[in-house]
Amino acid sequence: MKTDMNWQQLALPIVVTETTPNFLGEIIQETLALTRRLFIQLQRRPSSLVAGIIQPVMWLVLFGALFQNAPKGLFGTTTNYSQFLAAGVIVFTAFAGALNAGLPVMFDREFGFLNRLLVAPLASRFSIVFASTIFIISQSLLQAAIIVGAAAFLGAGLPNAVGLSAIALIVFLLALGVTAISLGLAFALPGHIELIAVIFVTNLPLLFASTALAPLSFMPSWLQVIATLNPLSYAIEPIRYLYLHSNWGLNDVVMQAFWGDVSFGGALLVLLGFAMVALISIQPQLRRTLA
Repeated sequence: MKTDMNWQQLALPIVVTETTPNFLGEIIQETLALTRRLFIQLQRRPSSLVAGIIQPVMWLVLFGALFQNAPKGLFGTTTNYSQFLAAGVIVFTAFAGALNAGLPVMFDREFGFLNRLLVAPLASRFSIVFASTIFIISQSLLQAAIIVGAAAFLGAGLPNAVGLSAIALIVFLLALGVTAISLGLAFALPGHIELIAVIFVTNLPLLFASTALAPLSFMPSWLQVIATLNPLSYAIEPIRYLYLHSNWGLNDVVMQAFWGDVSFGGALLVLLGFAMVALISIQPQLRRTLA
């Protein structure tokens, strides 16, 4: 018996399920997991965080007492040196912490943990860099908040809510740029000895070549030129302006450089440009290392 088969009726529906990976979600999950690992390490060894808070508070106390009887007008319009110094201590603490950002990555390299991460099925190996950046910036903002509170307790005063938000933005931009440079060095230098040497050589010279401890008018002309090229000065002067002026705007002049006046908004643009240049400059090194 010949049977006519209707292949269209016999054909069964075939359901094809494609699992499209959520690339962005996986990166966020990896970044949060690696960031949590860094915070667990900090919880187990909180000495670095505690030292990063005690040292700047001691600076506020000791330097404030040292220049308590300084001649009027030596530090600008304020006679309160703690108020003048608070901005420099906030910025230098964020700078020093961000400059050490490459050390955990360097130790992971030397102990072999970074190689394990590189062979792991990560959606993006840049999550390693993202986690370190989030950790360092969070730590810098926490230290800055404590120093602001300590400076207020010592008589420096406290900016309003908008001013505090501006301080957080300035600390974020500076920490972002310096963290990028430190992470680039961590992947480029052969070991932690070289990275620590770079940190030691860079730390104090950039502090004294900025307006952290003294105004531009107090410096010789050649040091004024260097200070106005130092990114730290563009973070210090806007914060100092917030402490000295309750009413402020983006067009207010915060620093008089050798080429002209620098406004509050101009200083923010310089910090933003510094962070962008730092992030772009480390991309080739990161791609070679994480490839």
